[in-house]
Amino acid sequence: MLPSLTALGSADPHVITVPARTGTNVELRIHTWLTVFDVAAEEWVPAASGFVVTVLVYIVDAATGRPRYLPVTEPGEWARAIFADVDAAQGYFLGAVDPDTGEHRDGQLAYRLYLGADWQAIRAPRQVVGCPHYRLRAGDTDPEIRIVTTA
Repeated sequence: MLPSLTALGSADPHVITVPARTGTNVELRIHTWLTVFDVAAEEWVPAASGFVVTVLVYIVDAATGRPRYLPVTEPGEWARAIFADVDAAQGYFLGAVDPDTGEHRDGQLAYRLYLGADWQAIRAPRQVVGCPHYRLRAGDTDPEIRIVTTA
């Protein structure tokens, strides 16, 4: 079951574990959590406050738990499905990095959605971006595949 973004807590991530449909013996471990931000204005950049929804998708061997390769299409679909609680057309792909440090992480893909204090999707505030962010747009380079969930 997908987490409701408005019900996420910042202390403990919501975790979903699912078998990957595009790989044999590959599992996706999807961690989602919410963090509050409040940043001061900088030259040419306004102050901003709100919430960051972070989705980390760990791609692992189901038997050993070791990192495995999986094309970014399926993990991206999960991130979009989670972000759809607010706005599936928004969000960012950060790549195989730790979203806070920008350091490479094998077997992990990171996604982020930034929300204003009114829970509407906003552009990533420059003051909180620690690594490159690439806009997620459904259908840009990969086919739209819907994640079927039961709520």
